[in-house]
Amino acid sequence: MIRKLSAVALFAVAGVFALPAMAADCAATVDSTDAMQFTTKTLEVPASCNEFKVTLKHVGKLPKNVMGHNFVLSKPADVNGINADGMKAGADANYVKAGDSRVIAASKLIGGGESTSVTIPVAKLKAGEDYTYFCSFPGHAALMKGTLTLAK
Repeated sequence: MIRKLSAVALFAVAGVFALPAMAADCAATVDSTDAMQFTTKTLEVPASCNEFKVTLKHVGKLPKNVMGHNFVLSKPADVNGINADGMKAGADANYVKAGDSRVIAASKLIGGGESTSVTIPVAKLKAGEDYTYFCSFPGHAALMKGTLTLAK
């Protein structure tokens, strides 16, 4: 009887410790540099997440008026239009036009040593479709971009 209880207790404890491993990781960190680069080129969002939080860190030293970075998410076909409208919006608007429906999510602009985060509503993503994340600081999107997908 004691062996049976011990075995049941062991499986119960093992199950408790296994639960966190099964939970989806609904967050990621992306570093940006003074060399106009994101260190992460792909992100995969678990479909089980309601929201996905991206923390953007500027690991460089240059200020945001010289080498500012942000994280903007959209469909690939919308990147150029968002960039053009963002340049017109200016730095005070984080180089993102207010109310732009093409933007799925966008962070504020940060400079060297700073960090910010943005929450992506996963319901706006479709499985099997690629999304582009990029920096909309003027001239940066050509080099600073990556691909985000919704996991199956």
